[in-house]
Amino acid sequence: MADRYANFANSGLGRTVVKRLGLPDPPRLRRHQAGDPLADGPVLVGAAPDGRLSEPIRKLLGDAGVEVAPSFTEGTRYAALIFDATGIVASEQLRALYDYFHAYARSVKVSGRVIVLGTQPDLTPGPEEATAQRSLEGLTRSIGKEFGRGVTSQLVYVAPGGEGGLESTLRFLLSGRSAYVSGQVIRIGAGTVEVPADWERPLAGKLALVTGAARGIGAAIARTLARDGADVIALDVPAAGDSLADVANSCQGRALQLDLTAEDAPARLAGYLAAGPHAGVDIVVHNAGITRDKTIARMSADHWDSVIGVNLTAPSRVNDLLLSRSLIPSGGRIIGVASIAGIAGNRGQTNYATSKAGVIGMVESHAADLLGRGITINAVAPGFIETAMTAKMPVGLREAGRRLNSLSQGGLPIDVAETIAWFASPASAAITGNVVRVCGQSLLGA
Repeated sequence: MADRYANFANSGLGRTVVKRLGLPDPPRLRRHQAGDPLADGPVLVGAAPDGRLSEPIRKLLGDAGVEVAPSFTEGTRYAALIFDATGIVASEQLRALYDYFHAYARSVKVSGRVIVLGTQPDLTPGPEEATAQRSLEGLTRSIGKEFGRGVTSQLVYVAPGGEGGLESTLRFLLSGRSAYVSGQVIRIGAGTVEVPADWERPLAGKLALVTGAARGIGAAIARTLARDGADVIALDVPAAGDSLADVANSCQGRALQLDLTAEDAPARLAGYLAAGPHAGVDIVVHNAGITRDKTIARMSADHWDSVIGVNLTAPSRVNDLLLSRSLIPSGGRIIGVASIAGIAGNRGQTNYATSKAGVIGMVESHAADLLGRGITINAVAPGFIETAMTAKMPVGLREAGRRLNSLSQGGLPIDVAETIAWFASPASAAITGNVVRVCGQSLLGA
């Protein structure tokens, strides 16, 4: 559904009205298009003394074809400001952040990027450094709410020894693929990663399973993974067979009709995957989900059970069986679709919020064990996304959902899909246990 207010706000008359009345000002976001450069202008890199990442970042960006400015030039508009804060070991040294961003805040382009890099507080040698590094979250979340004009802000914690796993994340955050991701904290662990031969098709040779693929976000995920080179199995319930076939055909994949809540569904899925030419699956995206909204006092037991069953129990059962039969190999990816409702809660959605908080719990509880098998597990948590479902919301609630975020607009299904594709990349092997919100930095739930 078209966002008429955003279209008006970006017109000549609309810009004048919005500015005079102080109304929400949704910018036109820079989203990825084929052939786009990684960054649409020069990037300025700064660092606190003794930072360990600034030089690797400069080399990485230069090798990727990004123009890294040797120093600040007055009047230049920068595509991104990157600051290496790994050298900050005490609160007094946080002043380096003020000095950098105070000086250069106004030099960022429309839809520019701010990226701060630090060290996970629990991996620092002592409480003083841990305290200083934890402080970075307040900075980046505030910048995301201050800079405006479509500028996004992220904090990336990089474990010592994790420098080699940074490239996929920098590529994602600098590009238009992360247009609706802001105010997030991403953690990169130590270890080696597989660098794709072609960054435009990093999933070549991989098999991906996408559940709930017949429409909306699921369809966008299937098409995006196919664009990035994956062979795709698009799965949905038999009732969605026609639209499911259309999606599968559009990405030259396979359609699989299966109700994952059926008792024998995990075994049937496992048999299908084992019998295929791939004899397993590299990427599993648990996107299938339903809502049955009522306050808990008015909610039927069936509505509670069905939402928990589809959104949480079915993905857990599928994971357990596929892993027990070794159908997800080393290098595999499990990606859940949670929701900001699972973080902040939502009136009338106790069942949905419970199920989506459970998806986050699934990620957090399995990450360490799966890492030992060479498998990562992460989740996205979408906010207000423009879909057929949100188009049916009452206009007041729909407008509130669109405007109550730092970008003053709803996201698109492609925004969720691009984030999942980043998690799915072989170059993201050092990223696990993360839950990244795709919500334009929603004002709900921090």
